[in-house]
Parts: sequence; structure tokens; C-alpha cells
Amino acid sequence: MSDQSFKALLVSEVAEKQFSSELVERSISELPAGDVLISVEYSSINYKDALSASGNKGVTREYPHTPGIDAAGKVVESFSENFREGDEVIVIGYDLGMNTAGGFGQFIRVPATWVVPLPDGLSLRESMVLGTAGFTAALCVEKLLANGLNKDNGRVLVTGATGGVGVVAVALLAKLGFEVIASTGKAEAKAFLQTMGAADIIDRSELAESSSRPLLKEQWAGAVDVVGGDTLFNVIKAVKYGGSVAACGLVQSPVFQASVLPFILRGVNLLGVDSVELPLATKTRVWALLASDWKLENLEKIVSEIGLDQLQDCLYRVLKGQARGRYLLNLNA
Repeated sequence: MSDQSFKALLVSEVAEKQFSSELVERSISELPAGDVLISVEYSSINYKDALSASGNKGVTREYPHTPGIDAAGKVVESFSENFREGDEVIVIGYDLGMNTAGGFGQFIRVPATWVVPLPDGLSLRESMVLGTAGFTAALCVEKLLANGLNKDNGRVLVTGATGGVGVVAVALLAKLGFEVIASTGKAEAKAFLQTMGAADIIDRSELAESSSRPLLKEQWAGAVDVVGGDTLFNVIKAVKYGGSVAACGLVQSPVFQASVLPFILRGVNLLGVDSVELPLATKTRVWALLASDWKLENLEKIVSEIGLDQLQDCLYRVLKGQARGRYLLNLNA
């Protein structure tokens, strides 16, 4: 098995701050040490993958490297008593695809403490249509609910609604009975977002402008924000008394100019959401939720399936903010 070759995307630093990527044949013996060897059937494309593939040293320190922070497949070899050959499993987060060879290769080898058994009710394909983006959306919704969000409070806003996190957040909130308002800069996506459950759509420009006003008219019972920057603070300033914003992204900017007034005059909560270093038990629980009570029946509406030969073009589209929904990578296509 150690000499078996497989296909993978390999990103290399060809000169200082210059990077190139190509599909190559690698050997299983080149993979890092780990307890579990997995034959990857599906992965998906996230913004962090696009950053890694473009040479962002804040994501990946050393090259050459195979990105892919998501992977779902079958166990080929295990030195852990928790997994056996043939088990269907999911791996997201931790160091996968960042500095450990990731899901854009047909095999990965990882610690057993990164691996979640595929829950009943979810296929490997469905798990990667969701991937880190969908999983993060579920974490955002769960945090909002835990902090008092309910259907009687009013409308819930989702920014960056055509991206992976945004579109799943829209669908999940709609499934749970909330009136969801989707924010996007893509006017042509209105009908698509409505089919995913959005009650209305607003242009992202309405939220993006910097404003010196410390508070805005109360509009939102809660919000999921993937944008950051001035958009995030404008959303915070318009949240109703006691409402919450789940923040998980920085597409616009990782920084914003803030005032404490929404927090101390309206009791607004800013909830940080991370999907990378969560305890394995939490990941297992949330995946089980996505396979049962929170299972989405309209996932096919948000996905475009690709093969390895289309991967580089799709990574570019994600990096430039041109993607809609989710790209599912079929490693055997």
C-alpha cells in the first residue's frame, strides 16, 4: 500500500511569492504520519482552500502542498481501535489542508482524533456538499438559538448569502421556520436564494458603507455574518434589543471600527464561530444533527460537481468571489 500512487493537486512556490499548481502523481509513502489512511471519495472547495492554493502563508506555511480542508471517504488502513477498514468517515478542520496534505488528493493520512464516523442518514456525497461551509453555518444557527433567537423575534439576516456558509445558513434557518433576509451583491441570484428559503433579498451595498452613527434602526432579530468589516458593524448596529450576530468570516475585511453602544444600550451579542479546533465530540454531535433533524432536502440546488481537472479553475473563481453555492469535488471523476 505504501508504494501505491494517486492523483493530487500540488501547489509549489516556484519563485519568491510566485506559486503554481498542477495535478501530479504522488505516493502514499509521501503522506504524513497518522493513525488512519483514508481513500478520499469527495471533497469540497472553501475560501480557505483558495487562499492556500494561491500561496497565502497565513494559511499554509510550507510548500509544496496539497490543499483541501474537507474530505470524506473510506478507511483503508487504521492503527486506531476506533476505526476499521471500510468505515465511512468525515474529516474537516484541524490542520487538514492547511499544513497537512488535504482532500485535494485521493488519499489522506491523519490522526484518529480528527476523524468523525459518517452518521446514519447522511451519505459521503451529502457530507461534502455541506463540508466545512455547511458545518459552519450549522454552528452559527446553533449559537443563535442557544442565545435566545426564536421565530417570534422577527427577521434574521444572512450576509454573503450566495457563498457556501451563507446559502446553507439561509436554508437551515428557513427549514426551522425563520423569516430569512439574504444579503448579496449578485442581483441574478435572487430567484436562487428564494428557492433556498429566503423571504426577501437586499443588496449588500445597503450594509457595506461606513457610518459614524453608533446605532441604526432596529431591524434584525439576529444575523449570520460571513463578511466582516464595516458590514459586520452595520449589522450589529441594526440588531434588535437582546439579539445576536454569529460572525464567522472576513470576506470584506478582518477589522472594523466599532462602538460599545450596541452592546451596552441594546444588549447585543457578538458570537464568534470557529469550526477548525472544535472538540471531536462537538463535531460528531453537529454532523449527527445535519443528518437528522436539520437535514436539508434541497442540497442538490446548491451544488456543482467537478473533477480534479476542473479544480484549479474553480479555486480561482472562489478566490475572486465569483462562486455561487458549493463546489463538490469528486476525486474519482
